[in-house]
Amino acid sequence: MRSKKGALVWILVLVLSLITVTFTGAKALYETKPVPAKERHDISEIIHQSSKWEKVATGSGFMEGINFDRKGNIWLVSPTTGEILTIKGDKVEKVLGDKDKLMPIGAKFHKDGRLFITDGKGELYSYNPATGERKTIVNSYDGKPLNGLNDLVFDETGGLYFTEPMGSSATHPTGRVFYLPPGKTEAILFSENIAYPNGIAISANGQRVYISEFDKNQILSVPSVNAANSPESPFIFARFEGGIGPDGLAVDAEGNLYVAHFQAGEVVVVDANGFKYGTIRLPEDAGTFATNLAFHDGYLYVTESSKNEVWRIQVKMKGLQPYGLN
Repeated sequence: MRSKKGALVWILVLVLSLITVTFTGAKALYETKPVPAKERHDISEIIHQSSKWEKVATGSGFMEGINFDRKGNIWLVSPTTGEILTIKGDKVEKVLGDKDKLMPIGAKFHKDGRLFITDGKGELYSYNPATGERKTIVNSYDGKPLNGLNDLVFDETGGLYFTEPMGSSATHPTGRVFYLPPGKTEAILFSENIAYPNGIAISANGQRVYISEFDKNQILSVPSVNAANSPESPFIFARFEGGIGPDGLAVDAEGNLYVAHFQAGEVVVVDANGFKYGTIRLPEDAGTFATNLAFHDGYLYVTESSKNEVWRIQVKMKGLQPYGLN
């Protein structure tokens, strides 16, 4: 009897301890904060009053996947022409292209100098600007070919998240997101049942992965592979009005999320708690196909893919340093 009673007491103490730990964690996460007396934000916190859009270059195809190498050169891709592109002065130049074999949609630099590309034909591959070599990294999961891929982002360890939207929609939410651990060749299923997962980014603290659920006009937040233990679960981080849906994403050093709102002709800025600063609307002579974003030297760069133009605007915030430039 005594041993059973002692065991029961021990189990009760353990359960109470676990409840206390969980409650403490939940309290830290969901702790109430003062309700602001005024509007939470204004877009003037993000851009200078004098900031004006500047056109950087005009190309062809369907330009997106913008990012910068260590020398400050702009790199892009075009899925409709199967090209990897770069900008020289104000001219867009082809680096590699084969529309019969390639459909590059997203691009990010690895810190070793290779450009990693997600392809609409279901392949993740790398391109080495120094040698011109293109190498397949991943093209299957669980023994089956991947569907068309869209966007990607490296975490601070060199692990890679990438989206697989092709074949999914608002009425058929079968899109998936995968994670490729550093140095591995087999991807892990990270999240699924998403209505066209498009752009993807990691929060400034590395705890969340932001996923553009394009066909539901919203952003999902999912705890990252390396997130600390927490009661936080996947949730809808932000919703939008008009346009079609969120495309490319970028994060600044303060943790704010910048969203290329496709068919709306604007960039929406959201703080780390999901509250909107407002929108930065593209100029009147630009198109409405805002697709991808990148920070560089005090500017936010945007690809607009109906007219195939790159625009930039000066911002007050510094972009989060991407893994490829570390």
